Amino acid sequence: MSELALFAKKSDAADELAPLRSRFVLDDTVYLDGNSLGALPAGVPDRVADVVRRQWGELRIRSWEESGWWTAPERIGDRIAPLVGAAPGQIVVGDSTSVNVFKALVAAIRMADESRDELLVDATTFPTDGYIAESAARLTGRTLRALTPSEVPSALSDRTAAVLLNHVDYRTGRLHDLPSLTAAIHASGALAVWDLCHSAGALPVGLDEHQVDLAVGCTYKYLNGGPGSPAYLYVRRDLQPRFDSPLPGWNSHADPFGMNPSYAPAPGALRGRVGTPDILSMLALEAALEVWDDVSITAVRTKSLALTDFFLTCVSAYTEPGRVESLTPSAHEERGSQVALRCADAGEVMNHLIARGVVGDFRHPDVLRFGFTPLYVGFGEVERAARVLGEVLGEVSA
Repeated sequence: MSELALFAKKSDAADELAPLRSRFVLDDTVYLDGNSLGALPAGVPDRVADVVRRQWGELRIRSWEESGWWTAPERIGDRIAPLVGAAPGQIVVGDSTSVNVFKALVAAIRMADESRDELLVDATTFPTDGYIAESAARLTGRTLRALTPSEVPSALSDRTAAVLLNHVDYRTGRLHDLPSLTAAIHASGALAVWDLCHSAGALPVGLDEHQVDLAVGCTYKYLNGGPGSPAYLYVRRDLQPRFDSPLPGWNSHADPFGMNPSYAPAPGALRGRVGTPDILSMLALEAALEVWDDVSITAVRTKSLALTDFFLTCVSAYTEPGRVESLTPSAHEERGSQVALRCADAGEVMNHLIARGVVGDFRHPDVLRFGFTPLYVGFGEVERAARVLGEVLGEVSA
């Protein structure tokens, strides 16, 4: 057994999170794509079957009250809240990340002073965030500027209404400095909107601690909610009375069943709701979140850093010098829970890796992405992934 394999075995034996693996449906595949779609929590299938057969099949319309369907968006939001450092009553679950980005950006602009005519957006963001920001700017008559997060502090001015940033870069895994960037945005008098898709469930976020104004995120990555599971919207408590959603719906009305022709928003985070909740996927998400019972996000972060450190060490040992280049920062304070490697033939390499039971993903034109979900990924799997990667790279380049 190699020294790296021996280290992995000892690390797995000492891993306090290792028992959590039993909470998921897994096989012998090394699954390093949880940053795209989390693994299936073991309790979800039976819960979904109950929702379909009993709650829908037997109780039918009565389930809106008797099964708690009506309160699911805020109830599940409160389950997510501690994972992103928020107190209860500030997160509502529903719609997609894109829809929630639109709600948050337009609401932020509406809360800003009318003289603030500029919107800043992360130039390295997931493309949809950029599309939504451009649309929000046009709809509100603001000018849009795309900047890298490091350029944002010097670009802030009394013209800035709001800033949309990603906590972790989806391509490189770079972790941006949420505390300092939020503080700089506030110092300029603007509002901070954060996209947490690649950080929630992988590392501490501290929304309340750092006074983030609004935040959005998906639930199908590190939160393991399932394909297309509903996203969430965070509205800081003191801003909730001023939150003016651009998508008012009957579900966010103060009297939803009054069918009043004029709109009056519900109090609190509920005004972030729009239409009828997607109950099947929402309750699957609620069941999925039970894997987080008694789990410390700090312990998750500690293991995440250890896994990614070990992967980089193994890649260095098992691959020819210069064959791959890490795009992910080595500094812990700048790293999320993924490692992105660049190589010229990345698409072909990933196909070979998947065929050999190591699942990551490929991003055009030359990036291999590997996501590390500490709840179910172990050190032995990390060593195996790097070893197979070295073998594949040797064969592809031969």
